[in-house]
Amino acid sequence: MKISDVKNIAVVGAGNMGHQIATLCAIHGYKTVCTDVKEDVLKKAEQFVDNYLPGRVKKGKLTEEQAKQARDNISFTMSLEEAVKDADYVIEAVLEVLDLKRKIFADLDKMAPSHAILATNSSFIVSSKIADVTNRPEKVCNLHFFNPALVMKLVEVVQGPHTSDETVEVSMELCRKIEKMPVHLKKEVEGFLLNRIFRAIQREALWLLEMGVATVEDIDSACVYGAGHPMGPFRLNDLTGIDLAYTMGMEKFRETGDFANLPTPSVVEKYVKGEYGQKTGKGWYDYSDKK
Repeated sequence: MKISDVKNIAVVGAGNMGHQIATLCAIHGYKTVCTDVKEDVLKKAEQFVDNYLPGRVKKGKLTEEQAKQARDNISFTMSLEEAVKDADYVIEAVLEVLDLKRKIFADLDKMAPSHAILATNSSFIVSSKIADVTNRPEKVCNLHFFNPALVMKLVEVVQGPHTSDETVEVSMELCRKIEKMPVHLKKEVEGFLLNRIFRAIQREALWLLEMGVATVEDIDSACVYGAGHPMGPFRLNDLTGIDLAYTMGMEKFRETGDFANLPTPSVVEKYVKGEYGQKTGKGWYDYSDKK
């Protein structure tokens, strides 16, 4: 399989990451189908596209013709089978729950064409934990976009021991086609590249907060004005989702049994209150008065 063979893309999961990845693919000329089991999530995704594309035209980033073509390229359906029946490349972007991903990949293997590559956008579940439920393990890999996918340039292409060089080559080239900067991880490593680095910073920031050393605002300010980061770890956590941080911590604890992997008390408190960050209007910061 070559990159020229990739014409149709399916994105499974229409949440924040999924609908942005789908929009990105549509803008760059790929016929893209976005699917989700929740009708309200799918409607929000479609509404996002209908608002985003005209906004790009107003900002001079797209012409009216390009926006129209992109809108024509993308469609939405609740049927997984309908979404992937003609797909050459499938990108899964659902919750970070291993059992859920394994079920979806087993279904994808039955429903998608035999030549299709099946990629997971997971930021920490390696594809070797998923590939065995398919009859095409050589066509399974991690394709990890960063949030927000429409803005962030980096994509981590992670090659598991089962992943063929051809799959990696096509995945890397696909990223370049949609104007992203891919990096190739030659082996699976927990946390991948950037998140492994960020997690160390996030962990220290959270414990500094727990110990009462400094406030959220001051820790973020130290990282921005001292280390030159574009945003502090708490502001970044609000962007990516405190619920995701909680889920990832719990999944890692279940896997290792190491209590050090458990979410900190303040993260648990935010999760229980439903304060997930920007998407709920409140997290470490309050966004209720902002559009």
